[in-house]
Amino acid sequence: MAQSFSEILKGASLDLAPYEDLYKYFHAHPELSLQEKSTSEKITAHLSQLSAYKLHTNIGGYGLVGILRNGDGKTVLLRADMDALPVKELTGLPYASTVTMRDADGVEKPVMHACGHDMHITCLLAAAETLARLQHAWRGTLIVLFQPNEERGGGALAMVDDGLYSKIPVPDYVLGQHVMRMRAGSVGSRPGTIMAAADSMKITVYGRGGHGSLPHQTVDPALLAAHIVVRLQSIVSREIDPSDLGVLTVGSLQAGQTENIIADRAEIGIDFRTVKLETRQQIISAVKRIVEAECAASGSPKPPVFTPTRRFPPTDNTEQVASRLAASFESHFEHFDGNTPRTNVSEDFSTLATCKGIPCCFWFVGTTDPVLWDKAVGDGTTEEIAGNHSALFAPVIQPTMKVGVDALCVAALTFLK
Repeated sequence: MAQSFSEILKGASLDLAPYEDLYKYFHAHPELSLQEKSTSEKITAHLSQLSAYKLHTNIGGYGLVGILRNGDGKTVLLRADMDALPVKELTGLPYASTVTMRDADGVEKPVMHACGHDMHITCLLAAAETLARLQHAWRGTLIVLFQPNEERGGGALAMVDDGLYSKIPVPDYVLGQHVMRMRAGSVGSRPGTIMAAADSMKITVYGRGGHGSLPHQTVDPALLAAHIVVRLQSIVSREIDPSDLGVLTVGSLQAGQTENIIADRAEIGIDFRTVKLETRQQIISAVKRIVEAECAASGSPKPPVFTPTRRFPPTDNTEQVASRLAASFESHFEHFDGNTPRTNVSEDFSTLATCKGIPCCFWFVGTTDPVLWDKAVGDGTTEEIAGNHSALFAPVIQPTMKVGVDALCVAALTFLK
């Protein structure tokens, strides 16, 4: 009789205590996007101790890959991301980050692993060791990929453009996971779209500056920008089909430097989320129409400038792959949801698959202490629990790590066994 995944994993006998320490190290030493040098070196040093893996480093920046060939069979790629966020940590944890770094504009900022990439790294490293110990139980090729610059949406594409698939075998399956604000110990996935597409854009509008006491001699870009911000709120509420997904957020607005001077320009930063490509184009067209019309209405002396700043594709789980993984996860985990709600959070994971037409699947792992989660569910206050990108985001290490490691191993074994 074939062994179950649970029985196979018991045979690895991996002690996670050193990985808990490694997680705390990564959490206390975060690095911003495109600056993940020390993180990459730490991962490389750890993988180097697992002699079964052939390493390729500095792909698309600080990206790296380990390859374990174990006979004939399918090739499976497991992915984790590495970068942190410009957030000042407020968790009060004994291993909290106190790191600051200069961002791309040279501005010194506090840095925190506020999205759980430190847990992603650690789970994949532990899964790499587990699967290396279990070579008797599977056949094929395992690829573990550590990706930089996910937060700005460019890391996966940078690795591909830097010749990723000329350096490593093209996988048959691309698989990955993300920690989320869910009950720790739980896993969730779904067929089809699991994460929305995201676009960000900087809009520069122009006025005519002057003295604050002489507004009639100026074109006030602050007032112009204010009208734009208000009008943009009508796109989703009045132009997008209510049965479709659309979210538009104005995340930043900058005009002027002091109180008594009317500036000559304003900058508006927007972010929008969609699932359908046609809805994305509808929002882009509506944004440009509204901004150009408001500029004309204000007598702006120059046309506005639209500068895209980042783009994430939708994350679409291949139906057949998601179905096979759901069966595996259901047999191994006590708490698995095969129809987890789609989220407006976005990822660039799928680029590693869609660039070559490779089937892929992505799933979520819970991070919130079960007692805290169950109480919040009872009180109807789960939205008050700190989630991804919060300065208070603090995954409970266990069972989050154990479940994250098992999920990666079960997923790989599903296609390699």
